[in-house]
Amino acid sequence: MAVAILWGTSKGVFLVREGAQGWAATGPFCDGWPINHVIGDPLTGTLWAGGGGDFQGAGVWRSQDDGATWTLTKLTKGGMDDWAANDPGFAAMIGWVDAPMPFDREFMQVWSLHFAHGVLCAGTKPARLLKSHDMGVTWDKVGGLTDDQGVDDWQAGGAGLTLHSLVSHPADPDRMWVGISAEGVFATDDGGATWDRRNRLSNAGACADHHHPAGPEGGEVGHCVHNMMRAPGEGDVLYQQNHHGVWRSADGGRSWDDISTGLPSTFGFPIRVHPRDADTIWTLPLNGDMAGRFPPDAACAVWRSRDGGATWTGLRDGLPQQGCYFTVLRQAMAGDARDPAGLYFGTNSGSVFASFDEGDSWAELTRHLPTILSVEVLDRA
Repeated sequence: MAVAILWGTSKGVFLVREGAQGWAATGPFCDGWPINHVIGDPLTGTLWAGGGGDFQGAGVWRSQDDGATWTLTKLTKGGMDDWAANDPGFAAMIGWVDAPMPFDREFMQVWSLHFAHGVLCAGTKPARLLKSHDMGVTWDKVGGLTDDQGVDDWQAGGAGLTLHSLVSHPADPDRMWVGISAEGVFATDDGGATWDRRNRLSNAGACADHHHPAGPEGGEVGHCVHNMMRAPGEGDVLYQQNHHGVWRSADGGRSWDDISTGLPSTFGFPIRVHPRDADTIWTLPLNGDMAGRFPPDAACAVWRSRDGGATWTGLRDGLPQQGCYFTVLRQAMAGDARDPAGLYFGTNSGSVFASFDEGDSWAELTRHLPTILSVEVLDRA
């Protein structure tokens, strides 16, 4: 099985492939755009990278030749469009063409991507859900999520109002869950026509002492979900790393249980679920929202549970145990489907760590990259 690691960074896309001489990196791609998320289709090898910002506007890059060349589908206008419209010299330098954008200025970044059932989905900042039925060439907004849910009253979190988690049902294309910071989990059973908010605590009162403005209130798990994954198997088991802990749902998000007991901190960003075992999960706790957002005691550990969060074990072999002040962001942990499963995470200091034994031991694959915003793995037979 050939594995490629896809990195979205603050300065473009980097691709790392395993070869006879070890792991080799290429990049940056996508004209140095800030890239929040990179994914690939294992069947066709098509790669997509979503990102942008106030200057570039939002867009999705696409590569159909294993990352050698990339084509941009620009979705919204940014500051560069205003500059180019008033400066012919600048417009000529960047090859700018005056053309309408499909979403004008409705959002500033593509934050997340997801491909399933032949449909490419994108989450944006501010939170919108987009779908493409032609592999990312054209896009439509799923208005049932934002237009019908009182989006004008939503409150942004520290990173803004981002739609960062896109989770589909493996067998039913009409079923999907999304995570929005700082508004919570939403689910649809009818292809996006209607949505339910799914944040209710099954263990009400577990977070009664939290007073963060995005924290639990009125029997909900809290609006500031950081990352979410569905577990493999028949049941709709979901896990999320929240602003206030790690949570598990056995009923598709209709209720959530706090499974943070045993972790050194309730704050963190990524969560990962084993590709075959619904009870094996990993997370990387940080010391707290207002305490610096680095590993507790400046010693990095990935924490693993083999029993659905009932107990946790800290995994430190090969990870820095002194003076470790990096942050691992919400989309910067990924895994492969090998046996044993491999794990990978990237840091805001530009390092990527990998484990090929389900977290028991770790090695630093590379360092000195730009800030790593996302890590994904493309497994190709």
